[in-house]
Amino acid sequence: MKLVSPVEVDALLNWPDMINAIELAFRQGVIQPVRHHHTVERPDGAASTLLLMPAWSDFDALGDSSKGYMGVKIVTVSPDNGAVSKPAVMGVYLLLDGKTGEPKALIDGQRLTLWRTAGASALAARYLAREDASKLVVLGAGALSGFLARAHSAIRPINDISIWNRNFAGAEKVAAELIRDGFNARAVEDKDAAIAEADIITAGTLSTEPLILGKHLKAGAHVDLIGAFTPKMRESDDECIKRARVFVDTRDGALKEGGDIVQPIKAGVIDSGHIIGDLFDLTRGTMRGRQSTGEITLFKSVGAALEDLAAGILVYEKAMA
Repeated sequence: MKLVSPVEVDALLNWPDMINAIELAFRQGVIQPVRHHHTVERPDGAASTLLLMPAWSDFDALGDSSKGYMGVKIVTVSPDNGAVSKPAVMGVYLLLDGKTGEPKALIDGQRLTLWRTAGASALAARYLAREDASKLVVLGAGALSGFLARAHSAIRPINDISIWNRNFAGAEKVAAELIRDGFNARAVEDKDAAIAEADIITAGTLSTEPLILGKHLKAGAHVDLIGAFTPKMRESDDECIKRARVFVDTRDGALKEGGDIVQPIKAGVIDSGHIIGDLFDLTRGTMRGRQSTGEITLFKSVGAALEDLAAGILVYEKAMA
Protein backbone atom coordinates (compact mmCIF):
# COMPACT_ATOMS: atom_id res chain seq x y z
CA MET A 1 0.00 0.00 0.00
CA LYS A 2 1.33 3.40 -0.99
CA LEU A 3 1.70 5.96 1.82
CA VAL A 4 1.46 9.54 0.58
CA SER A 5 2.67 12.38 2.79
CA PRO A 6 1.57 16.04 2.67
CA VAL A 7 4.80 16.98 0.89
CA GLU A 8 4.21 14.29 -1.72
CA VAL A 9 0.62 15.43 -2.26
CA ASP A 10 1.85 18.94 -3.00
CA ALA A 11 4.55 17.65 -5.33
CA LEU A 12 2.15 15.45 -7.30
CA LEU A 13 -0.73 17.87 -7.80
CA ASN A 14 -1.32 21.02 -9.81
CA TRP A 15 -4.47 23.12 -10.09
CA PRO A 16 -5.50 22.39 -13.69
CA ASP A 17 -5.33 18.62 -13.11
CA MET A 18 -7.11 18.88 -9.75
CA ILE A 19 -9.96 21.04 -11.07
CA ASN A 20 -10.40 18.88 -14.17
CA ALA A 21 -10.47 15.65 -12.12
CA ILE A 22 -13.24 17.02 -9.90
CA GLU A 23 -15.14 18.26 -12.94
CA LEU A 24 -14.96 14.82 -14.54
CA ALA A 25 -16.19 13.14 -11.35
CA PHE A 26 -19.25 15.39 -11.18
CA ARG A 27 -19.95 15.00 -14.88
CA GLN A 28 -19.68 11.19 -14.93
CA GLY A 29 -21.12 10.56 -11.48
CA VAL A 30 -19.85 8.71 -8.44
CA ILE A 31 -21.75 6.71 -5.85
CA GLN A 32 -21.52 8.59 -2.55
CA PRO A 33 -23.75 7.54 0.35
CA VAL A 34 -24.80 10.20 2.83
CA ARG A 35 -21.75 10.90 4.94
CA HIS A 36 -21.69 9.96 8.59
CA HIS A 37 -21.67 13.14 10.66
CA HIS A 38 -21.13 12.79 14.42
CA THR A 39 -20.78 15.41 17.14
CA VAL A 40 -18.23 14.51 19.82
CA GLU A 41 -19.00 16.54 22.93
CA ARG A 42 -16.12 17.81 25.08
CA PRO A 43 -16.47 18.54 28.81
CA ASP A 44 -13.99 21.42 28.68
CA GLY A 45 -14.30 23.01 25.26
CA ALA A 46 -16.03 23.15 21.91
CA ALA A 47 -17.41 19.91 20.52
CA SER A 48 -15.47 18.11 17.81
CA THR A 49 -17.03 16.75 14.61
CA LEU A 50 -16.25 13.29 13.22
CA LEU A 51 -16.96 12.80 9.51
CA LEU A 52 -16.83 9.54 7.54
CA MET A 53 -17.11 10.10 3.79
CA PRO A 54 -17.26 7.00 1.54
CA ALA A 55 -17.51 6.90 -2.26
CA TRP A 56 -16.80 4.55 -5.15
CA SER A 57 -16.69 4.65 -8.93
CA ASP A 58 -16.15 2.45 -11.97
CA PHE A 59 -13.49 4.64 -13.59
CA ASP A 60 -10.13 6.26 -12.93
CA ALA A 61 -8.94 9.88 -12.92
CA LEU A 62 -9.05 10.02 -16.73
CA GLY A 63 -12.46 8.36 -17.08
CA ASP A 64 -11.10 4.89 -17.95
CA SER A 65 -13.97 2.50 -17.20
CA SER A 66 -11.64 -0.51 -17.06
CA LYS A 67 -10.52 0.65 -13.63
CA GLY A 68 -12.48 1.36 -10.47
CA TYR A 69 -11.83 2.58 -6.96
CA MET A 70 -13.43 2.80 -3.56
CA GLY A 71 -12.40 5.27 -0.90
CA VAL A 72 -13.27 6.73 2.47
CA LYS A 73 -12.08 9.85 4.22
CA ILE A 74 -12.04 10.01 8.00
CA VAL A 75 -12.01 13.61 9.20
CA THR A 76 -12.17 15.39 12.54
CA VAL A 77 -12.89 19.09 13.02
CA SER A 78 -11.84 20.43 16.43
CA PRO A 79 -12.35 24.22 16.71
CA ASP A 80 -10.15 24.53 19.82
CA ASN A 81 -7.04 23.14 18.12
CA GLY A 82 -5.69 26.60 17.41
CA ALA A 83 -4.97 27.00 21.12
CA VAL A 84 -2.45 24.15 20.89
CA SER A 85 -1.07 25.21 17.49
CA LYS A 86 -2.71 22.40 15.57
CA PRO A 87 -5.01 22.57 12.51
CA ALA A 88 -8.74 22.50 13.20
CA VAL A 89 -9.19 19.85 10.50
CA MET A 90 -7.39 16.48 10.63
CA GLY A 91 -7.88 13.39 8.52
CA VAL A 92 -6.68 10.50 6.38
CA TYR A 93 -7.89 9.10 3.07
CA LEU A 94 -7.96 5.36 2.37
CA LEU A 95 -8.09 4.41 -1.32
CA LEU A 96 -9.09 0.85 -2.26
CA ASP A 97 -9.26 -1.22 -5.41
CA GLY A 98 -12.80 -1.02 -6.74
CA LYS A 99 -13.09 -4.74 -7.48
CA THR A 100 -11.03 -6.53 -4.83
CA GLY A 101 -11.17 -4.00 -2.00
CA GLU A 102 -7.38 -4.18 -1.70
CA PRO A 103 -5.95 -1.08 0.03
CA LYS A 104 -4.01 0.89 -2.58
CA ALA A 105 -3.02 4.08 -0.78
CA LEU A 106 -3.23 5.91 2.53
CA ILE A 107 -3.07 9.62 1.76
CA ASP A 108 -2.69 12.54 4.13
CA GLY A 109 -6.30 13.65 4.49
CA GLN A 110 -5.60 17.21 5.58
CA ARG A 111 -3.59 18.03 2.49
CA LEU A 112 -5.97 16.18 0.19
CA THR A 113 -8.91 18.08 1.69
CA LEU A 114 -7.22 21.43 1.12
CA TRP A 115 -6.55 20.64 -2.53
CA ARG A 116 -9.97 19.21 -3.33
CA THR A 117 -11.90 21.90 -1.41
CA ALA A 118 -10.13 24.76 -3.15
CA GLY A 119 -10.36 22.83 -6.42
CA ALA A 120 -14.15 22.52 -6.13
CA SER A 121 -14.44 26.25 -5.44
CA ALA A 122 -12.32 27.04 -8.48
CA LEU A 123 -14.42 24.64 -10.55
CA ALA A 124 -17.58 26.51 -9.53
CA ALA A 125 -15.91 29.85 -10.26
CA ARG A 126 -15.03 28.58 -13.74
CA TYR A 127 -18.77 28.60 -14.44
CA LEU A 128 -19.89 31.44 -12.16
CA ALA A 129 -17.21 34.12 -11.81
CA ARG A 130 -16.74 36.80 -14.45
CA GLU A 131 -14.01 35.87 -16.91
CA ASP A 132 -12.25 39.17 -16.24
CA ALA A 133 -12.36 38.81 -12.43
CA SER A 134 -9.10 40.25 -11.10
CA LYS A 135 -9.71 41.26 -7.47
CA LEU A 136 -9.98 38.49 -4.89
CA VAL A 137 -10.79 38.77 -1.18
CA VAL A 138 -10.03 35.81 1.08
CA LEU A 139 -11.79 35.74 4.46
CA GLY A 140 -10.01 33.63 7.05
CA ALA A 141 -6.33 32.82 7.54
CA GLY A 142 -6.46 29.10 8.20
CA ALA A 143 -4.64 26.44 6.23
CA LEU A 144 -7.20 26.65 3.42
CA SER A 145 -6.83 30.36 2.70
CA GLY A 146 -3.66 30.16 0.63
CA PHE A 147 -5.03 27.23 -1.33
CA LEU A 148 -8.19 29.18 -2.18
CA ALA A 149 -6.12 32.13 -3.39
CA ARG A 150 -3.98 29.89 -5.60
CA ALA A 151 -6.90 27.88 -6.97
CA HIS A 152 -8.95 30.94 -7.96
CA SER A 153 -5.84 32.51 -9.49
CA ALA A 154 -5.42 29.40 -11.64
CA ILE A 155 -8.74 29.93 -13.45
CA ARG A 156 -9.16 33.72 -13.45
CA PRO A 157 -6.68 36.62 -14.06
CA ILE A 158 -6.35 37.51 -10.38
CA ASN A 159 -3.82 40.29 -9.81
CA ASP A 160 -5.00 41.72 -6.48
CA ILE A 161 -5.51 39.53 -3.39
CA SER A 162 -6.73 40.88 -0.04
CA ILE A 163 -6.60 38.69 3.06
CA TRP A 164 -8.83 39.46 6.05
CA ASN A 165 -8.87 37.65 9.37
CA ARG A 166 -10.14 38.52 12.83
CA ASN A 167 -6.52 38.16 13.96
CA PHE A 168 -4.69 40.58 11.68
CA ALA A 169 -1.35 38.84 12.27
CA GLY A 170 -2.82 35.70 10.73
CA ALA A 171 -3.82 37.61 7.60
CA GLU A 172 -0.33 39.11 7.38
CA LYS A 173 1.21 35.65 7.54
CA VAL A 174 -0.93 34.30 4.68
CA ALA A 175 -0.27 37.41 2.59
CA ALA A 176 3.48 37.07 3.13
CA GLU A 177 3.40 33.44 1.97
CA LEU A 178 1.52 34.42 -1.18
CA ILE A 179 3.91 37.30 -1.86
CA ARG A 180 6.85 34.88 -1.62
CA ASP A 181 5.15 32.81 -4.34
CA GLY A 182 4.84 35.82 -6.62
CA PHE A 183 1.25 36.91 -5.91
CA ASN A 184 0.20 40.52 -5.33
CA ALA A 185 -1.30 40.07 -1.88
CA ARG A 186 -1.84 42.12 1.26
CA ALA A 187 -3.54 41.87 4.63
CA VAL A 188 -6.47 44.23 5.17
CA GLU A 189 -8.33 45.37 8.27
CA ASP A 190 -11.41 46.87 6.61
CA LYS A 191 -13.27 43.75 5.50
CA ASP A 192 -16.34 45.53 4.17
CA ALA A 193 -14.36 47.95 2.03
CA ALA A 194 -12.38 45.09 0.50
CA ILE A 195 -15.56 43.13 -0.24
CA ALA A 196 -17.13 46.17 -1.92
CA GLU A 197 -14.29 46.24 -4.48
CA ALA A 198 -13.94 42.48 -4.98
CA ASP A 199 -14.79 40.44 -8.06
CA ILE A 200 -14.56 37.21 -6.06
CA ILE A 201 -15.02 36.84 -2.29
CA THR A 202 -14.04 33.46 -0.87
CA ALA A 203 -14.62 32.53 2.77
CA GLY A 204 -13.27 29.48 4.59
CA THR A 205 -13.95 30.17 8.25
CA LEU A 206 -15.61 28.65 11.31
CA SER A 207 -17.86 31.69 11.73
CA THR A 208 -21.32 31.44 13.26
CA GLU A 209 -22.19 35.05 12.32
CA PRO A 210 -22.39 36.53 8.80
CA LEU A 211 -19.13 38.01 7.53
CA ILE A 212 -20.32 38.92 4.03
CA LEU A 213 -23.21 41.40 3.90
CA GLY A 214 -25.24 41.62 0.74
CA LYS A 215 -25.32 45.41 0.81
CA HIS A 216 -21.57 45.51 0.22
CA LEU A 217 -21.51 43.33 -2.92
CA LYS A 218 -20.89 45.08 -6.21
CA ALA A 219 -22.60 44.13 -9.46
CA GLY A 220 -20.95 41.09 -11.04
CA ALA A 221 -19.41 39.79 -7.82
CA HIS A 222 -19.04 36.07 -7.15
CA VAL A 223 -19.29 34.79 -3.57
CA ASP A 224 -17.61 31.50 -2.65
CA LEU A 225 -18.62 30.03 0.73
CA ILE A 226 -16.62 27.07 2.07
CA GLY A 227 -16.98 27.32 5.84
CA ALA A 228 -20.27 27.07 7.77
CA PHE A 229 -20.47 23.31 7.34
CA THR A 230 -23.19 22.89 9.99
CA PRO A 231 -26.69 24.44 10.18
CA LYS A 232 -25.58 26.62 13.10
CA MET A 233 -22.69 28.23 11.23
CA ARG A 234 -22.88 31.05 8.72
CA GLU A 235 -20.66 33.28 6.57
CA SER A 236 -23.24 35.34 4.60
CA ASP A 237 -26.35 37.28 5.55
CA ASP A 238 -29.89 37.01 4.20
CA GLU A 239 -29.46 39.89 1.75
CA CYS A 240 -26.37 38.26 0.26
CA ILE A 241 -28.33 35.05 -0.39
CA LYS A 242 -31.37 36.92 -1.75
CA ARG A 243 -29.35 39.04 -4.18
CA ALA A 244 -27.45 36.13 -5.69
CA ARG A 245 -28.09 33.32 -8.15
CA VAL A 246 -27.22 30.47 -5.79
CA PHE A 247 -25.44 27.25 -6.69
CA VAL A 248 -24.16 24.49 -4.39
CA ASP A 249 -21.77 21.56 -4.64
CA THR A 250 -24.49 19.01 -3.87
CA ARG A 251 -28.10 19.98 -3.30
CA ASP A 252 -28.79 17.40 -0.58
CA GLY A 253 -25.67 18.32 1.35
CA ALA A 254 -26.31 22.06 1.24
CA LEU A 255 -29.95 21.69 2.28
CA LYS A 256 -28.97 19.51 5.22
CA GLU A 257 -25.72 21.01 6.50
CA GLY A 258 -24.98 24.41 4.98
CA GLY A 259 -25.96 27.09 7.47
CA ASP A 260 -25.88 29.75 4.75
CA ILE A 261 -28.71 27.86 3.03
CA VAL A 262 -30.48 26.16 5.94
CA GLN A 263 -30.95 29.28 8.07
CA PRO A 264 -32.59 31.57 5.45
CA ILE A 265 -34.87 28.73 4.35
CA LYS A 266 -35.92 28.10 7.95
CA ALA A 267 -36.57 31.83 8.42
CA GLY A 268 -38.70 31.98 5.26
CA VAL A 269 -36.31 34.35 3.51
CA ILE A 270 -35.92 31.94 0.58
CA ASP A 271 -37.17 28.46 -0.29
CA SER A 272 -35.24 25.50 -1.68
CA GLY A 273 -36.14 26.63 -5.20
CA HIS A 274 -33.77 29.57 -4.76
CA ILE A 275 -30.94 27.10 -5.39
CA ILE A 276 -30.51 27.24 -9.15
CA GLY A 277 -28.36 24.12 -9.42
CA ASP A 278 -25.32 22.20 -8.22
CA LEU A 279 -21.99 21.09 -9.65
CA PHE A 280 -23.67 18.15 -11.34
CA ASP A 281 -25.88 20.59 -13.26
CA LEU A 282 -23.03 22.95 -14.12
CA THR A 283 -20.60 20.29 -15.33
CA ARG A 284 -23.27 18.46 -17.35
CA GLY A 285 -24.67 21.65 -18.87
CA THR A 286 -28.20 21.13 -17.56
CA MET A 287 -28.09 24.52 -15.82
CA ARG A 288 -26.38 27.63 -17.09
CA GLY A 289 -23.94 29.34 -14.76
CA ARG A 290 -23.33 33.07 -15.05
CA GLN A 291 -25.86 34.68 -17.37
CA SER A 292 -24.66 38.29 -17.40
CA THR A 293 -21.67 40.36 -16.34
CA GLY A 294 -23.72 42.31 -13.80
CA GLU A 295 -25.43 39.53 -11.86
CA ILE A 296 -24.23 38.36 -8.45
CA THR A 297 -23.48 34.64 -8.15
CA LEU A 298 -22.94 32.55 -5.04
CA PHE A 299 -21.51 29.07 -4.54
CA LYS A 300 -22.04 27.22 -1.26
CA SER A 301 -19.85 24.18 -0.62
CA VAL A 302 -20.21 21.69 2.22
CA GLY A 303 -17.89 19.11 0.69
CA ALA A 304 -18.65 15.89 -1.14
CA ALA A 305 -17.09 12.45 -0.95
CA LEU A 306 -16.77 12.29 -4.72
CA GLU A 307 -14.35 15.23 -4.58
CA ASP A 308 -12.13 13.30 -2.18
CA LEU A 309 -12.31 10.18 -4.33
CA ALA A 310 -11.40 12.13 -7.46
CA ALA A 311 -8.47 13.76 -5.66
CA GLY A 312 -7.35 10.48 -4.09
CA ILE A 313 -7.37 8.65 -7.43
CA LEU A 314 -5.43 11.50 -9.05
CA VAL A 315 -2.77 11.47 -6.32
CA TYR A 316 -2.41 7.68 -6.41
CA GLU A 317 -2.18 7.38 -10.18
CA LYS A 318 0.34 10.21 -10.39
CA ALA A 319 2.38 8.61 -7.60
CA MET A 320 2.44 5.27 -9.39
CA ALA A 321 3.09 6.67 -12.87
